[in-house]
Amino acid sequence: MEVVGLLCLVVAVLTWGFLRVRDAAKRMKSPEQAGLLGAGSRALLVIAHPDDEAMFFAPTVLGLARLELRVFLLCFSSGNYYNQGEIRKKELLQSCDVLGIPPSRVTIIDNSKFPDDPGVQWDTECVASTLLQHIDVNGIDLVVTFDAEGVSGHSNHIALYRAVRALHSEGKLPKGCSVLTLKSVNVLRKYLYPLDLPWSLLSPHDVLFQLTSKEVAQAKKAMSCHHSQLLWFRHLYVIFSRYMRINSLQFL
Repeated sequence: MEVVGLLCLVVAVLTWGFLRVRDAAKRMKSPEQAGLLGAGSRALLVIAHPDDEAMFFAPTVLGLARLELRVFLLCFSSGNYYNQGEIRKKELLQSCDVLGIPPSRVTIIDNSKFPDDPGVQWDTECVASTLLQHIDVNGIDLVVTFDAEGVSGHSNHIALYRAVRALHSEGKLPKGCSVLTLKSVNVLRKYLYPLDLPWSLLSPHDVLFQLTSKEVAQAKKAMSCHHSQLLWFRHLYVIFSRYMRINSLQFL
């Protein structure tokens, strides 16, 4: 009897959880309801290294394309930490092509001010100035980048957030230009997508992009373009990481 009672309790809890997730999914704001701009608007993805676009932001890039926004990409380094900068530039362009971003909308900065190095703190004012110039020249309506934790904690990722945050708080962004930041999660949620999905649906967020199975294959193909970075643990990342399938974002 005790076993039957325990099983009934487990079934009840699982049923309750399923209903909560289903209700949350129904209540979940569409990107349009969340305040994203409509078709033809210009979104700028700001990343630190080649492969960030596929490893962390593929759901956002494909989700914005689904909404018919024109996506631009600004990469602040060539990823030259292991002297592979030229190779990684080409890999980034190939990956962007898979994700639907043409070369004409991709800018890669190769400047000693922004080295690919977790031990170097990029100057916030310098990053902000470079970014603002790019926003103005391209008429950007929406900026997307990392949050304060940088997803992986990389100092270069965090530097981008600090620069965008400074531009936003100081009122230097063009009128009507919004900022979305990608939410960082703990290690368990990061690498256990099936368990993370209900949590993501129930957790507070302004915008959530979830990929279809076809889009997941597209994201994996984009990541596979980064041959120089595909060490054994990256293959595991592609299989298990939530960021290859879902992005939760918050407006500044």
